[in-house]
Amino acid sequence: MSYFVANLLLAVAWAALMGTITLENLAFGFGLSYVLLAISQRAIGPTTYFRRLPLLIRFLGFYLREMAIANIKVAAEVITPWTISRPAILAVPLDARTDLEITLFANLLALTPGTLAIDLSPDRRTLYVHALFVDDPDAYKKHLKRDLERRVLELVRP
Repeated sequence: MSYFVANLLLAVAWAALMGTITLENLAFGFGLSYVLLAISQRAIGPTTYFRRLPLLIRFLGFYLREMAIANIKVAAEVITPWTISRPAILAVPLDARTDLEITLFANLLALTPGTLAIDLSPDRRTLYVHALFVDDPDAYKKHLKRDLERRVLELVRP
């Protein structure tokens, strides 16, 4: 059984023992069981679960911040009578190699307002991206690689 499934089962058991299954009880149970599983990791065996969960939480914080910034920029573009966008199509070289890595990166780009993955090169080493707010194409590509792609790869790769 995976550590995540065990963590979920222990969280549900905690909430059931408390008498009411609420979001607060499940969240507290998840945190408590996470700590207990981390302490017992030496006895059970090594895993990457305890490295990935904090990475996932940091990634969600990063992505929500990026999403909020992009929403504000797009809303400002729609509301203001003048144009502030500088659209561009960029060829972003990929470090991602597997279908999961490329798909996750492209979909996270598409979910962010103002960006869209257009196409993947036949050799699967370049992703073509349309972005609305590009002041410096090289800096924007570095931002995508350094901030988004690197974090996606940290989560997906063992």
